[in-house]
Amino acid sequence: MSIKAFMQPPIEAETKKVIISERFADEKGKPLPFVIRAISQETNEGLRKQASKPIRKNGVTVGEDLDSIKYGRLLVLACTVEPDFKDKELCDYYKTMDPSEIPSRMLGAGEYAKLVKEINKLNGFVMDDEALEEEAKNS
Repeated sequence: MSIKAFMQPPIEAETKKVIISERFADEKGKPLPFVIRAISQETNEGLRKQASKPIRKNGVTVGEDLDSIKYGRLLVLACTVEPDFKDKELCDYYKTMDPSEIPSRMLGAGEYAKLVKEINKLNGFVMDDEALEEEAKNS
């Protein structure tokens, strides 16, 4: 086995265009895609750490509590290339200084769920429907 097979470019270079909603369209009415990217496990660990708080008992840290809502927001922010949720104009429009709040304010519940689903699929957190069907056939 060649070790060179394991020398691959960073996963974060992988992007995908996805249509989240017909609401976001150009001047001609053509839907504009969101561009999402894959992240490395190292980046994911950093997001989880940002979204966690220590659990203390008698002044001693005994574990961590993950704020899943905060983690989800940070994941969407880290994985969305376009639109750039950190853009000052978007922050001003949605009246927030925190870019992680923009997707929740910009998107309807179903649109947000679709964006999260696409991010999860791209990052390998869940299999897409075709892969699930193929796995079921082979079982």
